[in-house]
Amino acid sequence: MIKHILLFAAVFVSTACSLPSRSPVTPTSFMVNPERSGAPLKTRTSYWLKIGSVSVATPYDGKSLVYRLGDQRFEKDFYNVYTTLPAEMISNAERRWINQSGIFSAAVGQSNTLFPYYTLQASVNEFYGDYRVRPEAVVSIEFFLTFESGGRSNPMIGSNRYTKRIALKDNTPEALVLGQQQALAEILKEYEVALDKYAANLPKPLGH
Repeated sequence: MIKHILLFAAVFVSTACSLPSRSPVTPTSFMVNPERSGAPLKTRTSYWLKIGSVSVATPYDGKSLVYRLGDQRFEKDFYNVYTTLPAEMISNAERRWINQSGIFSAAVGQSNTLFPYYTLQASVNEFYGDYRVRPEAVVSIEFFLTFESGGRSNPMIGSNRYTKRIALKDNTPEALVLGQQQALAEILKEYEVALDKYAANLPKPLGH
C-alpha cells in the first residue's frame, strides 16, 4: 500500500512539474483625466477655494470599472481598473479644472495647511458603463459650495447636480473610460459657469 502511495505521489509531482507555467494576470489601468481648453475666465475673487471631500456611491467607489447589464445587475471588471480610486481621480481633475478656470485665486487640496473660507465638496452618484440597450458612459455628480459661517445656521452657498450620458463607439473598456472622461469634462464645463456666478457674489468671510 505504501509503495502504491509513493508511486502515485511521484507521478503527481512529475505531472505537475511538466505543466506550462502561467504568469499572473496584470490588470490594465486607466485614468479619467479631462483637460480644460480655452482661456481662463476673469478672476472673481482673491480668496482661495478648498476642494473638499469627494464621496463616491457604491458600487462605483472601487478601482474596478463597473458595467450595468440589467436594471438590478451590476458587474465589476477586475481586469480593467482605474489607476487610482475614483474619489481621488475626480477630486484631482476638479481641482485642476478650477485652477485653470481662474475664478478663484487658487483651488487647493485637503492637505493644504492654510485656511480657505470657501469649500467645494462633491458627491458622485453614478459612474459606470450602461450596456442594457446601447453602450453609454454614465456620470452623475452633485456639487456643494459652502463657506465658513462661524456657527450660522446655513453655510450653504449653492448646490448643483449634473448627469451626463455619453454614447460609446463600442463595448471596450477603453471606450468606456473615454466616455466617462468626456462626461466629466462636460459636467465641469457647466459647473464652471455656475461657480463663476457664485464667486461674483460670495458672502463675506468673518471679520471682513
